[in-house]
Order: sequence, then C-alpha cells, then structure tokens
Amino acid sequence: MPLFCTTPSLRRRSVLCGLGSALAAAAWPVAQAAPADLRADEKPAKGAWPASGTSQNARQLVRWIDGTGDNQGLPFAVVDKLAARIHIISVQALWLGTAPVLLGAARGDHSVPGIGQRPLAQIRPEERTTPAGRFVTEPGRNLRGEDIVWIDYDAAVSLHRVRSVSSAERRLQRLASRGVQDKRISYGCINTPEVFYDQWIAPLFGHSSGVIYVLPDTEPFASIFTAASAYP
Repeated sequence: MPLFCTTPSLRRRSVLCGLGSALAAAAWPVAQAAPADLRADEKPAKGAWPASGTSQNARQLVRWIDGTGDNQGLPFAVVDKLAARIHIISVQALWLGTAPVLLGAARGDHSVPGIGQRPLAQIRPEERTTPAGRFVTEPGRNLRGEDIVWIDYDAAVSLHRVRSVSSAERRLQRLASRGVQDKRISYGCINTPEVFYDQWIAPLFGHSSGVIYVLPDTEPFASIFTAASAYP
C-alpha cells in the first residue's frame, strides 16, 4: 500500500475526504473544546470503558480481540458507526480514549467496487459509505503533505483530522453536535477532532501499521464479525 497519495486517480478523492483548501481556523476551538464528546465527569480512567456511549457490540468485539489476539500485537481502534464514535485501544486491549467522528454521508457497509478510481462527479450520494470490517492500516500523507492513516487505499478511505471543505457543510459544528445523524457528511473517510488525532491516532497509527475495526450500520454485527459475535 503506498504511503503517499500521489496517484492522479486518487487526487480528487483525497481532496474530498476533508482536505480542502479552506481550514476555517476560526472554528477550530469548537472541535477542540469537546474532543471526546464526553463531559468531564463521564471520562473514565485509562483502561476503563466510558460509562456511556459504548455499544454492546463494541465491547464484545474488543473482548474477542483481547481473547484471540486478532490484532496481532498491534494497537487498534473500533469505529462504531451507529454511535458515530471511535474508541482507541492499546495493544493490551485497554481503553485509551473515545471521540466523535464524521462518517460517510450514506449508510452502507461496503464500498462500491472501483470507487477510488472514479471522478467525483460519478460518485452518487448513496455511494458515499464508510465500509465495515477489519482493516490493517498504513500511515500516509495527503496531497497537502499532512499525515493521514489509510484504512482502505484502493477505495480511498482514510482516517484524518477534520478539515472544513466548505462552510456550508459545517463539519466542525457537526463534530461537536450530540446528534448522530449530524455526523454523516463525508464521502467515506473518517474525520476526528484535531486534538484527539494528535493525542492518540498520530502516535499509535501514524508511524506503523495498526488495525481498525469498523462496526456495520446496515448489516448485522454477526455478518461482518462472525467469530466475534459467537465468542463466549
């Protein structure tokens, strides 16, 4: 998997994933003020799951990963699309942090074949999905030279800091919102608050491979994570 997004076929898609020219600097404090979408009294100690905001499927998946070593000694994260949150987990399967995320505008658990090679004008609204499954990540850079984490290079799906592509999209406000539906805005990439990315994602996934598990939002949990669903 390439480490730099330099191929012409992915150029337009990379811009679309939240790396546009406008950075909306005045709005950054909104995202930084609530990087984990949790009140101070809701934030647990390192290693303990939050009292709220974590689904049973997310907990079951982490239990299975811990019990089977599916992460193969790599740091990992669980993206819960139904809750629009990402959970960062250590190699020892200890909870490290949680943050809200922006996701693909359309519900769906698979990427359309060849979508990473298509012009933006040919990507229909219903095709803007964040795929579910297990992904071995690779660090990379976008066309602006910013570090990102590739989730699925061929489908042009990455994990990166939130960037304001258009003021009309209100990405920073959406990220700070408590509404889950507000988080559906991207073409499939996963956007996190900048502070959270710098604190957890860049150190753990920005220099070497990791594993990201993305929970489904349309298909049953067992259809994507069969072994995990049956784990005792």
